Amino acid sequence: MYRFLLTPRWWTINVFVVLSIPFCLFMGSWQLSRFEDRVDSHRTHQGKTEQAAQQPADPLAELLPVTKQTSGRIAEATGTYDTEHQYLSPGRTLDGERGAYVVSLLRLDADPGAGDDHGSALPVVRGWLPGDPDPADVPAPPTGRTTVTGALQSNETIGDTTGLGEGRIGRVSAAVLVNLVPYDVQDAWITVQDPKLLPEPLKAVPPALPKGSGLDLKAFQNLGYSAEWFAFVVFALFMWFRFFRRDLELARDAELGIAQNPAAPTRT
Repeated sequence: MYRFLLTPRWWTINVFVVLSIPFCLFMGSWQLSRFEDRVDSHRTHQGKTEQAAQQPADPLAELLPVTKQTSGRIAEATGTYDTEHQYLSPGRTLDGERGAYVVSLLRLDADPGAGDDHGSALPVVRGWLPGDPDPADVPAPPTGRTTVTGALQSNETIGDTTGLGEGRIGRVSAAVLVNLVPYDVQDAWITVQDPKLLPEPLKAVPPALPKGSGLDLKAFQNLGYSAEWFAFVVFALFMWFRFFRRDLELARDAELGIAQNPAAPTRT
């Protein structure tokens, strides 16, 4: 009755199933491990960010360039705010409410040991405002030489860059700001965390986790791919069982002498 399993067709089916199931299990487990690694990385960097916020500030030059290890660290920079160039970055959500970042440019003091700091500026997110505020109504930055501390962040890469109106930018990035001001801009920015440096009604913007360490779209893609590979295993077993049951029924019918209904002849 089961001799049909020895036919070339079934040899092909069986070999395919035997090879595909371990492969799918391996790929599903690998994708799942990638998701778990990202979860662990998210927790680790989240803890480091919270600890870094409680540590003394380090000079900006010692933390550049921004890496996974320095992102979120509290940096200290000294300079003078450019009061003529201040921007809003709209479409920002804080505590479930939409608003805008207030972005000011701190012209850094000349530092021969820092290389390109002479004449450059550091973008500073001085806080968040609810709704869609007018740039003219935003609190002006302090005048004169000042020292600012904040959580170090890398350039943003996502956000609209056109059609936002004058005084607005889609992302906090040197690639955007360097086209709006007549001086160089640092490839980093800081977000002020000290309440003493946040004039009313600005609210502190919490630092984001380093790229590749959070539960971003890629992390959930890994989880989705893992589910797909495991689903392939179930599908392969289901199809094998379906083919097996069909051929087994045909073999039983043949042993009982039950012939298949011939196709109806075509009339001309």
